[in-house]
Amino acid sequence: MDGPILLLVVIAAVAVAGFAKRLDLQVPLVLVTVGSIASFVPGVPHITLAPDLILGAVLPPLLYSAALDFSFVSFRKNLGHILRLGIIMVVVTTFAVGYFANWLVPELTLGAALVLGAVVAPPDAVAAVAVGRKLGLPSRMMAILTGESLVNDAAALTLFTLTVASVTGKKIAIDSPVLFFAYEIVGGVLIGLILARIVRFVRSRIQDSALETVLGLVLPFAAYLAAEEIHASGVLAVVTAGFVLGRVTADVPVTTRIQERQVWPTLDLLLEAFVFAYMGLQLKSVIAEVERNGLPVLHIFAYSLLILAVVIAVRPAWIFVNTGRRAASRKLLRRNGSSGTDAVGLTWRQNLVLSWAGMRGVVTLAAASGVPLVTVTGDPFPGRGVIQAVAFVVAVGTLLIQGLTLPMLIRRLDVADPLEQQQTEQQHALARAISRAAAETYLSEVASDGISGSDKESVDAVLDRVRRSVRARLEADAAEDHEERKKSVSATFDRLRRNVLAAQRTALVKARDSGDLDDEVLREVLDGLDVEEAAAEARIERRIR
Repeated sequence: MDGPILLLVVIAAVAVAGFAKRLDLQVPLVLVTVGSIASFVPGVPHITLAPDLILGAVLPPLLYSAALDFSFVSFRKNLGHILRLGIIMVVVTTFAVGYFANWLVPELTLGAALVLGAVVAPPDAVAAVAVGRKLGLPSRMMAILTGESLVNDAAALTLFTLTVASVTGKKIAIDSPVLFFAYEIVGGVLIGLILARIVRFVRSRIQDSALETVLGLVLPFAAYLAAEEIHASGVLAVVTAGFVLGRVTADVPVTTRIQERQVWPTLDLLLEAFVFAYMGLQLKSVIAEVERNGLPVLHIFAYSLLILAVVIAVRPAWIFVNTGRRAASRKLLRRNGSSGTDAVGLTWRQNLVLSWAGMRGVVTLAAASGVPLVTVTGDPFPGRGVIQAVAFVVAVGTLLIQGLTLPMLIRRLDVADPLEQQQTEQQHALARAISRAAAETYLSEVASDGISGSDKESVDAVLDRVRRSVRARLEADAAEDHEERKKSVSATFDRLRRNVLAAQRTALVKARDSGDLDDEVLREVLDGLDVEEAAAEARIERRIR
């Protein structure tokens, strides 16, 4: 596809997304619908991107951005749920869909049907997370959905590689599927760790916000490509790199944090708009592919709708069967006088919402288009056109059916956690207490020891002003006493204020590292501190000029 056409698609997608947001509509659904209609408009060119380009250029920044903002503590706390959905659920879906498709569709061998199962197995949580954030899903459910989206692509793409190899006869690096999967995990994680540490080391030495931001932008692509080069999981490499740098975000200069806080949401919006528009634009080409293979279009789409029903049904069936089994295990443990781990589960309403948040996305379409044309022996890949048609129907169908009804389901079901708001308020109160204590400790030391280069009288004159500024900031939780700040423009005031902010930040990070303070609350508080420090830096620069 020509570059200008691609740019026009991006511009059109952003424009449609803007109108959808203004009308308070679900952006993914609008983009897919408009794209599907546009694919039949005369003069609209056929748009096809190589699967490697989609997976290597679109997926890494989306995964990295999500991992960067995701609390690793939340990931670890919900690891059981995340692995059950992100790995085991993918395997269950692959085999359930594969065996059903093999029974239903004459054109599919068992191997090709399992390829189809791997293609449609991974849900894309972009739309679900957007809806959940807008409607206020509990943070634990958001953590599970986000964590699932970070690992399920790796599991699905590994299964896709194995199943395609079994059909085509192509040899893979490691014959054992278990060892191959283990190698993908270990190799991907190691690549992500190594590259993230290299980037962290370089960023700590260059002290240039623009270059640091550029390094952050390059990292997800480098991690993905490096891992894929050694046949490890590029997805896990990107996720690991995001976790590592997200964990040490407090060590990054304020200006860099503020830049990245604007860059990544903008890039996410751009890529997500393009991805959903691209999905819709594939409708006409999918129909043409089916016709080229001499297959009855209506029959294939009828098969696709039945497989879509299975894909939708497998997720709630697995979640509720697994939930019932774990509930029975906990009851047995309590009866025997033991308390099992994972004692606090989700309610049935929360599980129902999770089970309905199974929309498929760009990974499904990219994997389907990545099915090879021929096997090693030169024979056509069995049912390739069917796989692409079914993948499109499943991706768009889940997005339309589940995406349209998920907001209503969330509103109808009371999934709010009554303790969560209280816990969040307690965490914010703890953060304010830590900030206040750190500020008072530092100011007391200054009052006792003074500041080099400043006489004690000038220091004493601004200490009370700094204390009042800190107190106003903590009590208002975001507000600043602008009049007071305008009056206090002396270099001593700014120096003290910046040092107080540094002391508060250090104390907050220490509380996070010790487990007392939640990682997500830390980031919210640091955002406010960064704004204050950036304002202080701007005043100093103006005074120097």
